[in-house]
Amino acid sequence: MAFLSDTLSRVKPSPTIAVTSKAAQLKAEGRDVIGLGAGEPDFDTPEHIREAAKRAIDAGRTRYTAVDGIPELKAAICAKFLKENGLTYTPGQVSVGTGGKQILYNALMATLNPGDEVIIPAPYWVSYPDMVLLAGGTPVPVVAGIETGFKLTADQLEAAITPKTKWFIFNSPSNPTGAGYTRSELKALTEVLMRHPHVWVMSDDMYEHLVFDDFEFCTPAEVEPGLYDRTLTCNGVSKAYAMTGWRIGYAAGPVALIKAMGTIQSQSTSNPCSISQYAALEALSGPQDFLADWRRVFQGRRDLVVSMLNQAPGIRCPKPEGAFYVYPDISALIGKATPAGTVITNDEVFATALLEETGVAVVFGAAFGLSPNFRVSYATSDEVLREACARIQRFCASLV
Repeated sequence: MAFLSDTLSRVKPSPTIAVTSKAAQLKAEGRDVIGLGAGEPDFDTPEHIREAAKRAIDAGRTRYTAVDGIPELKAAICAKFLKENGLTYTPGQVSVGTGGKQILYNALMATLNPGDEVIIPAPYWVSYPDMVLLAGGTPVPVVAGIETGFKLTADQLEAAITPKTKWFIFNSPSNPTGAGYTRSELKALTEVLMRHPHVWVMSDDMYEHLVFDDFEFCTPAEVEPGLYDRTLTCNGVSKAYAMTGWRIGYAAGPVALIKAMGTIQSQSTSNPCSISQYAALEALSGPQDFLADWRRVFQGRRDLVVSMLNQAPGIRCPKPEGAFYVYPDISALIGKATPAGTVITNDEVFATALLEETGVAVVFGAAFGLSPNFRVSYATSDEVLREACARIQRFCASLV
C-alpha cells in the first residue's frame, strides 16, 4: 500500500510469534498440535506477586507513574544489581519499560544514526536485527556455530569491529541456543572490547536465573569494571518470574543514556503499567526460593529433550547451559524427502513439514540467523515433551 512507511520494508513480523499463531490456528481447527515455539515459562506467576498486584489495585495505584518507573521499583532494581551482580547503580541510572523488548528498542532508537553498525552474534533472538534496522542502524551478524558451542570467540569479535561499530549485543544464556558464557569466555570478549573504547555493550541478561548444573552466570560490566561507563545491563521479570504478560523490563547504565531512553519512552508509551510495576517490585524484593525449584524442573526437561532428540536419526543436539531452549542441528537431513515427497531443502521446509505431518510446531533456524537448525522451547510438561520428541524421532526416521 502506497501510504505505508518505507520503514516497514526494513523489518519482518516475528517468526516465533508466527509459529505460535499457526499452531494455535491448527489446534482451533481440531488438529492435534504440540506447540514448542513459545518462549515463555508454563508456570503461573507466583502467588505472592499476584497478591501484590491485587493490593496495588485496591490501594488505587492505577494512575500515571513516572515515565520510566516508580521510585520504589528503581530502588529494588539497584538492590538486585548490587546483590546479584556486584554492580552499583543509582535510581537515576535505571530505566523501566514495557517489557525487555522496549528497553532494548529505546536504547537503539536513542543512539543509532544511519551507518552505525551493531554486532550481533548469530544465532540471535529474532528481534535484535529488526530493532537495529528500525532504529536506522546496520546489523552485523557474526556466526557462532555448533563447533564453538554457539558462542562467539574473541577473534571473531575483534574481526567484526570497525570504526562504524556502535554497539555489541550480548545475550547469555542465549535465546535461541541456551548457550551460556563462562567467566573466562566472557573475559576474553571484554578484553577485546577494552581495546575499542568507541564500542558500547548491550547485555541482555533476561535468562540470568535459568542456568543449570554448576554453571555460574556473569555479566560484562561485572567481569570487566572498565566497561561500566559504556554498558547497558538489561533484564526483566518475564522469564525468571513467569511474568511475560505483565510486560516489565529494566536496564541500568550511564545517566545520559538512561535520560535519552526516557525521552523516547515519554513520546511513545509513557509509563509501564502501574499495577505491573508493583508486581515487579514484589518479584524482585519478595521470596526467591521458588527459583531453585523451577530451575530443577527446567533442567530435567532439558535433559529429557536433549536425550530424545539425539536419538532421532540425523539430529545433533548440544546440551545448553541455560534458558529453556535447545537448538538442534539437522545438517544430515538436508536433501532427504518425507514420505509425502517433500524434499528437505532447508530448515524452514523441515519445520513446515514437521508441523503439517506430525503436528509439532518448532521455529526454523533461519529466523535466528543460523541454519540448518530449529529451536525447541521446552517450557512445557514432561508428558508433552516426550510425545513431541517421539513424533520428531518418527518423522526423522521416515525421511529417505
